[in-house]
Amino acid sequence: MWHHLYLSLPIYKIYLWVKDVSLQSYLYILSFMLKEERFAKILEILSKDGRVQFDTMAMALEVSEDTIRRDIEALHNNGLLSKVRGGAIPVTKNPLSFVDRASYVTGKKEVIALKAQQFIEDGQTIFMDGGTTNCSIAAKLPIKSKLTIVTNNTALIPVLENHKNIKLILLGGLYNAQTQTTEGAKACDEISTYVADSYFLGTCGIDSTFGVTASFAGDADVKTAMHKFSKKTFALAVEEKLNTSETFRICPMEEVAVLITELASTDLKLNSYRKSGLKII
Repeated sequence: MWHHLYLSLPIYKIYLWVKDVSLQSYLYILSFMLKEERFAKILEILSKDGRVQFDTMAMALEVSEDTIRRDIEALHNNGLLSKVRGGAIPVTKNPLSFVDRASYVTGKKEVIALKAQQFIEDGQTIFMDGGTTNCSIAAKLPIKSKLTIVTNNTALIPVLENHKNIKLILLGGLYNAQTQTTEGAKACDEISTYVADSYFLGTCGIDSTFGVTASFAGDADVKTAMHKFSKKTFALAVEEKLNTSETFRICPMEEVAVLITELASTDLKLNSYRKSGLKII
């Protein structure tokens, strides 16, 4: 018999369906919060208060101090905060010269950026297209990363200016001032001269039936080319982009290696993608 358990935490509401589990299992579930959700909350409080403490975060998230210590250690290692005695403080952000796009540092995109780091290894060649989520991913790269990043996204230049071991290759083409990207035939032709290990695709729409889509033809052409000439495509999508579609199709869902969202991989909103066999992080 299935039991419907409603769990109300100070911050999160989680619905769990549990089948014939023991009391011990229930208690385990009640004490569990997905790591990425804790990361997002730690960063949110840090941004608001300017400091987080091990003990107060443990109480707020109803986990042990050891768990919070490990979380803060992981966030520190990824350059998202600075660990200090008893807790953590914010890191100094790389100065950006494009104020209008500073809004990319949001809780949701921070989580996506953090999740994406596990798929990036030194020595790789990576495609990154336009969009603020890729800016967030780039900003979280360790300062000593050794990568080749091929992009049409001019906003990555100030983000990566202090990463001396990253070779940043900016594609030519027609400059779109609104999106701060290059596009057109020249950009697509240059893409075809590379083979990337990974492509981090900023989605405009993503749907289990219609696949990954884009809003504008120029953007779609670049995304399609990057997908074609990469070994793996990682689709980046905040919750608002899920189950939506735009005019121009990039690729079907079965050609996406991993879908990365800010949601827990078990979230009900991801059911249609899970049923298709897509890997979700």
